[in-house]
Amino acid sequence: MAPPTSSQSKPGRTLLLLLVLIIAMGATIALQKAFVPKFGLDLAGGTTVTLSPVLSDGKAPPSESIDRAITIIRARVNGQGLSDAEVARANDNIVISIAGVGQQEALGLVSTTAELRMRQVLAAAPATEPPAQQVPTAPATPGGSAAPTPAGSGAPSTAASAEPGASATPAGRALSSALAAATPTPGTVGGDAGQGTNTRTHHRAAGQGAGTRGTKARATATPSPTATSPAATPSAAPADNGDPLAGQDTSGIEPALLDKFRTIDCTKKDRGQGAQDDPAKQIVACSDDGTYRYILDKAAVQGTEISGAQAGTDPTTGEWIVQVNFKSKGASQFADITRRITSLPAPRNQLANVLDGVVIVAPTIEEAIPGGSARISGSFNQTTSTELADQLKYGALPLKFKQSEVVSVSSTLGQDQLRGGLISGAFGLLIVVLYLLLYYRGLGLIGVASLGVATVVTYSIVTVLSHNAGFRLSLPHIIGLVVSIGITADSFIVYFERIRDEIKEGHRTLRSAVEVAWRRARRTILVADAVMFIAAIVLFFLAVGGVAGFAFAMGLTTLIDIVVVFLFTKPLMSLAARLRFFAKGHKLSGLDAERMGRTSPAEQTMQEA
Repeated sequence: MAPPTSSQSKPGRTLLLLLVLIIAMGATIALQKAFVPKFGLDLAGGTTVTLSPVLSDGKAPPSESIDRAITIIRARVNGQGLSDAEVARANDNIVISIAGVGQQEALGLVSTTAELRMRQVLAAAPATEPPAQQVPTAPATPGGSAAPTPAGSGAPSTAASAEPGASATPAGRALSSALAAATPTPGTVGGDAGQGTNTRTHHRAAGQGAGTRGTKARATATPSPTATSPAATPSAAPADNGDPLAGQDTSGIEPALLDKFRTIDCTKKDRGQGAQDDPAKQIVACSDDGTYRYILDKAAVQGTEISGAQAGTDPTTGEWIVQVNFKSKGASQFADITRRITSLPAPRNQLANVLDGVVIVAPTIEEAIPGGSARISGSFNQTTSTELADQLKYGALPLKFKQSEVVSVSSTLGQDQLRGGLISGAFGLLIVVLYLLLYYRGLGLIGVASLGVATVVTYSIVTVLSHNAGFRLSLPHIIGLVVSIGITADSFIVYFERIRDEIKEGHRTLRSAVEVAWRRARRTILVADAVMFIAAIVLFFLAVGGVAGFAFAMGLTTLIDIVVVFLFTKPLMSLAARLRFFAKGHKLSGLDAERMGRTSPAEQTMQEA
């Protein structure tokens, strides 16, 4: 008789490991209060956006540009392939359906150009409202205030911000060296963690609220553009003398941009968001919250030189940041521009990050940042930092689009179809249970218990993925989970049949038969599951939409099948082999002598003794 193996003598440890895994997933679900998975478009509804390309010459857009835009948008809305979002082409239009989001969130995901350009700041000033809207003695309003104008000045001392919650106090708008003592707000670009922080935090105007970008709320910091003005008093603001460029170095700036800078209205709702700026030209741009205006040099680093971006938290401050990694050329360009501007006077020592035609952050550079990595911070939270990282990572749209139609849609299948899918799954599970009990009897109980554990593990994993990885349960997923019941049951049957074959073939006790059968059945189970998993992977990456969802569910349950068989079915069978009910071949055990077609396991033991 073969000596007991460690797995045979200590199956309890394996079962305990599985229990710990289940408890860990259950604790995650309880802490997040996420007891029900999120549903896909067919079960929960969402938003459908139709994008139409806009070309200046009125011609039809190139087909390859539309296809590339579809690829980029699909990556944005369904980057991991789990969100059940659908992107399809309709002639020259692109139709995007996103589950479980509102119109504004959907527009923010699909319609931005999202190519970052890093540009040196040549000039900067606070944004002002058009002169016709300025009132010299405007009263304070919520989120902003205006100081009285000295008699005869003919101009307001400060400009009230058009953005709700923005400050318009003299201290908040004045361009002076006094800002060096102001309370800083995170808004920097820094190097890799090990290289030190190579930038100085710039400052947000006092009392200024979170900025906005396009139709999506975006919390970002807006810098103090210059420190060349006099003290921070109402009369010191550039707006007081009617020229925002007063006291600033205008050398090297194209004359046409100087006029545009003086007249640009950054307080308007449309202040350039979504514009595809020319990287080879100087531009005038607004901050994303509309409080500052800038003249920016040609792009020093383009978004095409970004190799990756990811959201995370600063281990020192705990603030959310976006870590940007550059390709080799981009790393060299970034090091060159930070080295060149670090010794220049403000605001020319600032490096603006332009995204979607607006400045999201413009930190002051204090020293060169080599290493090919930088980080963007600006009062982000988890949602906004993740969104920005995804947009940078998945690239820019090759065309400019307009939203020709935005529609909120209800579920196309709804609760009736969900209920039907669950009922069909329960009915299939019941049939498998009846088969196991009728054919395998006592062994069938182990199979039923294994199916129960597989169900618990599957539901737990789906729920955790739903609330942490963007997974949304749709009808194709449910179909894949139902089909997997047969896959899981097949593994149990392979093992049970191998045990019975070992008993029939030789002079073995049940305990030794269980171990020998496992070594042989294990190989068969792994090969079968490997074939199924490879098929699921191929289908997932080559297909889209519902077919990809089906493949994901099939691959997931294949992995769960391996976990359950190794951590539950096998150790439970080892424990059952020690019970007299199975070891003596009871008629209801499924291992009785009549069913085996030979002497019972108990009689074999007596003969061997």
